Amino acid sequence: MEEAVLGALAADGVVESTLALAEAHGFEHLALIGTVKSLENDFFAVSDELSKTFFAVTAEGDAVLADGSPEARLFGAIPAGAEGIAMTDLMAAVGKDAYKVGWGACMKNKWVALDKATQTITRKVEAVEDATKAQLEGLVAAGGAVDSLGANEQKLLKRRNLIAQQTIKYKRVNKGPQFAPTRVKLPADITKEMLDSGSWKTADFKPYNFDATGNAVGGGFLHPLLKVRTEFRRILLDMGFEEMPTNQWVESSFWNFDALFQPQSHPARDSHDTFFLKGAAASTLRLPPAYYERVKSMHEKGECTLEDGTVRGGSLGYRTVFEEAETRKNLLRTHTTAFSSQMLYRLAQQAGGFKPAKYFSIDRVFRNETMDATHLCEFHQVEGWVADYDLSLGDLIGMINEFFNKIGITQIRFKPAFNPYTEPSMEIFGWHPTLKKWTELGNSGIFRPEMLLPMGLPPNVRVIAWGLSVERPTMIKYNIGNIRTLFGHKIDLMQNKTAPVCRLDR
Repeated sequence: MEEAVLGALAADGVVESTLALAEAHGFEHLALIGTVKSLENDFFAVSDELSKTFFAVTAEGDAVLADGSPEARLFGAIPAGAEGIAMTDLMAAVGKDAYKVGWGACMKNKWVALDKATQTITRKVEAVEDATKAQLEGLVAAGGAVDSLGANEQKLLKRRNLIAQQTIKYKRVNKGPQFAPTRVKLPADITKEMLDSGSWKTADFKPYNFDATGNAVGGGFLHPLLKVRTEFRRILLDMGFEEMPTNQWVESSFWNFDALFQPQSHPARDSHDTFFLKGAAASTLRLPPAYYERVKSMHEKGECTLEDGTVRGGSLGYRTVFEEAETRKNLLRTHTTAFSSQMLYRLAQQAGGFKPAKYFSIDRVFRNETMDATHLCEFHQVEGWVADYDLSLGDLIGMINEFFNKIGITQIRFKPAFNPYTEPSMEIFGWHPTLKKWTELGNSGIFRPEMLLPMGLPPNVRVIAWGLSVERPTMIKYNIGNIRTLFGHKIDLMQNKTAPVCRLDR
């Protein structure tokens, strides 16, 4: 294209119309305009923008050019002579749509007559001229020129949707101050090849445009989930909690289930509820041997023997065979409590003995669930726990109330529940002022002795814990009705840019 433009300018001094040049060479007009603008940037050409208004024949107009106007077709379907044709037969011959349009025009032009008694249509003239088709043919021959049709003709053809007025922009191109028959593009940057050869020392470079604004710099934007997570994290840190390093998504069944005293026959451990790994990563190679034996004994007999010979227990256990192959299975963790069990084990083993602690985590967990408007197979869990001597259910309720009051939920209710690793257990409900109903917020409880005693924690140490998701508060905060538009492949990326900062009433 560039050669065609420069060649035309060299030969004639001007390109009167980029439309004509594109048609002559078979170029796409928009691509040719781009070439002209590129030449203007290097001052090889200057141009004036012009426009052309013309009439284009529509699809209905093309049908008239091919088969004639509806009125001419209708007239041609009527037999010559006095017998004529029945109205229903004529309609069937030309089609319902053509009949509807052509009948009015034929009656207006007094080409046909209707016998109302017999519903028969006859010709009133011997022959007709298809003026509509002739007008369109003349327009096409004139290249769509507006002045090729009279005002009444234009009005009639536009009303019948046979033509449409269009305007197209094009350019008249002249030589620029740096015009040459051939353009050599100047390099804009120093390349490795220039450095290797030393040609950069004598090369002419494209002038740098210091007035160019450049592309807009797009910054990063926090996802709404991360905004709520940041606020939750700040609140928990203010309450004196330390954050656990829960960045390990793959866990063994031992830490995810067995260390929590969850039976190996529990339905949640089935492949329908858990994502198990396959191949070389399907089984863990590392388990603490002594602790593993104590957990196994607690599952099978309800008691275990510590390294100093102390027997801990008092439970019946599950009275089932504890299978090592089952406990070694690797999986995508179903809750961050899988790491809480490891952290509590570390607290029990630390030098100097157990010291009270408060920890929390906010991280990703995975469940093999059917996805719908309120469920995903992966979500974020907020978990907090306190380990101290002689804690009670009252301490748990007080801690939960304190946390939810800080995030703006002041009306809290508790409902007894069952969890394999907490006793007692409670579901947490909060009053939703917009929905005007009690909404489940999370779960809580006191870790069972069968979970804590094998770790080596003192008998009177209690661990109170609670957890909730990040997605549900985020959906409420940002008025999102479908969780799949908040987290997943259907999310609107502009939502990250436009979502306001999370502020929780305190």
